[in-house]
Amino acid sequence: MAEKLKKLNEDISEISTWLESDKIPWVIAGPCSAESEEQVLATARALKKSAQVKVFRAGVWKPRTRPNTFEGVGKIGLEWLRQVKAETHFLTTTEVANAHHVELCLDNDVDILWIGARTTVNPFLVQEIADALKGVDVPVLVKNPINAELGLWLGAIERLYHAGITKLAAIHRGFSTYMEMEYRNRPDWQIPIELKRLIPSLPLICDPSHIAGNRAYIEPISQTALDIGIKALMIETHIDPDRALSDAKQQITPDALIGLLDRLRARDTAITDKHVKGKIAHLRGQISHVDSQIIRDLAERMRWVEDIGKLKQQHGIAVLQINRWENLLDDHMAKAQQLGLEDEFVKAVFELIHAQAVKRQL
Repeated sequence: MAEKLKKLNEDISEISTWLESDKIPWVIAGPCSAESEEQVLATARALKKSAQVKVFRAGVWKPRTRPNTFEGVGKIGLEWLRQVKAETHFLTTTEVANAHHVELCLDNDVDILWIGARTTVNPFLVQEIADALKGVDVPVLVKNPINAELGLWLGAIERLYHAGITKLAAIHRGFSTYMEMEYRNRPDWQIPIELKRLIPSLPLICDPSHIAGNRAYIEPISQTALDIGIKALMIETHIDPDRALSDAKQQITPDALIGLLDRLRARDTAITDKHVKGKIAHLRGQISHVDSQIIRDLAERMRWVEDIGKLKQQHGIAVLQINRWENLLDDHMAKAQQLGLEDEFVKAVFELIHAQAVKRQL
């Protein structure tokens, strides 16, 4: 796998070969859905005031959870995107979910295609799109699957690469959850970070609109994306968002977008100050020392776990002692709170440790 990813990483085209991105963040903006010719063109004209908006987006086909809801205007929306490009000179992009969508987009000179979260999760559809794109030199953006599964995201990118697509980028739009939370989708930043680790040359784009589900959270999510090194944003922007036919709560006006971009601050990825570099190196050394101790402690813990497992086996005792586990977790959480650690973080760590402990005792 490592060798295959190395080849993919080497072959991905520099983003400068298909997009001029002179300022961070560069932005893909436009309405969730193309609703009318007037709405599309009015939004594009207003977005032209921002030098950071490089690509105009609009959904033409909308995959909806329930039937009898607005599912997009279809092919006619591609004509409106052609008008946007002719008048504003924006590059254009829309979502494709099958080979027929790809064919229509290519016939109408759509510049960039993106694969949505509901499609990324289905290898059959991704392969159909990849086959339709063989021999075509068009950039493709791949949104993460709706569930937190790095393999599906990576697999979609690989399928497109094997079809000859090298102008690739990934869009992080968060992951669905049944839990109540302030955001529509969990950010789970560690997953796009891991994707970037596996394919360093793959451009990452953050979609704060879909993570947030509410325009009030778009700015802080965008800033977090920049803080971890993501250099591009896809933000849903509508000339009259409160009257949008889909995802109204997470869309902002073009003027609001321009104001938001003025407030965002991109950080340098390179450390150039020697004094700061030395301090960071020292702190990293301390962290490495602690990490090594954690590994030694985990190894010791597992040795004790195995001894307990042998005793349970000898005396016919079940491996999983649920009351013991619940009491132990409560105790760990209480201690963690006293030390200023977040409950969710500590719970996740010890759930992994406990799962491994159970496995060792089986």
